[in-house]
Amino acid sequence: MGANMARRLKDRGFHVTAVYDTNRAAAIELASELGCAAAQDLSEVTAASDVIFTVVTDDKAMRQIFAGVGDNLLVNARGKLFVNCATISPEVHVEIEKLANKAGAQSLEACMASSITQAREGKLYLMCGGNEDAFRKAEPILKELAAQIRFVGKAGEAAKVKALVNMVMNINTAGLAEGLGLAAALGLDLTMLRQVFAQTGANSRVLETDGEDMQNREHSCFFSAAHAAKDSGIALELARNLGLDLPLARATKEQYDRMITENLGELDKSGIAELTFKDRHKQSGDRV
Repeated sequence: MGANMARRLKDRGFHVTAVYDTNRAAAIELASELGCAAAQDLSEVTAASDVIFTVVTDDKAMRQIFAGVGDNLLVNARGKLFVNCATISPEVHVEIEKLANKAGAQSLEACMASSITQAREGKLYLMCGGNEDAFRKAEPILKELAAQIRFVGKAGEAAKVKALVNMVMNINTAGLAEGLGLAAALGLDLTMLRQVFAQTGANSRVLETDGEDMQNREHSCFFSAAHAAKDSGIALELARNLGLDLPLARATKEQYDRMITENLGELDKSGIAELTFKDRHKQSGDRV
């Protein structure tokens, strides 16, 4: 996602000064393509930039890049603006805003509900949270990355919305996989069934993006099962803190956790169908 966002910004005339990745080879390759520096340290990115976009995996990675001992993005960060696009826990976005403000910088969460291809095309859907002044500063850049931008409110609020988006998406994905898996076991024509789904109450965005892939076992990764498990966990933690029981979200996370256990975590989320179709995955058993 980050690489395609950088490519898009360069296409739109922005000066991309530096890129960083824990995978050094990936950073060097992208830097060569963009004609910018491949920073060896996080602090180099901050020194070379006015606005820094971050896209990381989880809470631990987010805390590391902003508060790691020795090298982190907040070294000499006064006056800088950080736009943080990862799907992480809301409280971590609040932590980062406080750390950034202490360093004389600003931070904005800009949670993405989109795919890798949409990042390249500048058609992201962005949910933003934080100080409105930070949002207004970032908005001209965000408009080049996104088809739609929604300012949700203070830090952490956009992350809550994103957690709910992914929770419902993951539930829909698991439900579609079960429906198609049962249909296959019944000997139904899956192409016909997907067409019926699309014209009835079974329709969903997930049907459009994942249905054919589930049928054809095409699970090239746009949003991994491992990330689906992580994001479902964020929503469940929010629910636990409020004393709410979400059985569908819990069952969905268990399915994605199982994919990780069975070494399927790097498949696209559509790969959950490997657990619901008969005889597809040697460890999955008869799930219908």
